[in-house]
Amino acid sequence: MFLVSKLFWMFAQPLSLAFLAILIATIALLAGLRRTGLALCVLAAAILFVTLYTTTGSFVLQGLEARFAKPAADPQTVSCMIVLGGAFETEVTTTRGGIEMNQAADRFIEALRLARRFPQSAILVSGGDGSLSGDYEGDAVASERFFATFDVPADRLVRETQSRTTSENVANSRTILAERGLENCLLITSAFHMPRAVGLFRAAGITVTPWPTDYRTSGRVGLGLDFTQPTLNAQQTATAVREWIGLAAYFLTGRIAALYPAP
Repeated sequence: MFLVSKLFWMFAQPLSLAFLAILIATIALLAGLRRTGLALCVLAAAILFVTLYTTTGSFVLQGLEARFAKPAADPQTVSCMIVLGGAFETEVTTTRGGIEMNQAADRFIEALRLARRFPQSAILVSGGDGSLSGDYEGDAVASERFFATFDVPADRLVRETQSRTTSENVANSRTILAERGLENCLLITSAFHMPRAVGLFRAAGITVTPWPTDYRTSGRVGLGLDFTQPTLNAQQTATAVREWIGLAAYFLTGRIAALYPAP
């Protein structure tokens, strides 16, 4: 299933769909199928325009981020927190060592802040090598260096190093939580990813407190044109589309009970 999801996303992301439409259009035109070719060219142009030059991606992503609001204040106590991986550039850290992080770095920055404020809390980092090659260290491995850099004792860190998907994050974390008697943990992940993550934890019978972070939008985005930042628009659209594909796939396969889990 992991391999299928990876291969599917290679072709399902917006820019790939536009390229495939152009490719098939070219073949159709060469074969004399003028109407089919022109229709596919129009489709490709529409996908590119919406992806690159509108705020559609940010608007959809904003809705995902707003689904689970971050609490206005820190809790009184924190016994444990679950941090989902995806924040380290593991292709780089595997060969160079050190700490190299991507746009989701706030997952671990927030975990560090809470770890320092609540020094008795356990930190479960769930994240293995999610690459197709399987040649890289996962976030759980890289996180050990990260927390050690800021003097968080190693005995507070629980590493789950095998998961490659969010579904595996939850399944593997469930076993560890049961073994260690950890309950009612904060769940730290990107805000846009929280609905799918919460849905999976609920289906597994694990009670968590959503603690969204890594916001990608201002919260005030409206639908409209935006010719100023096509690269960012494309990234936002791809992230939103991927998350909704994940929600739909998990719902249709029975891994979450609701298509769009809510508080």
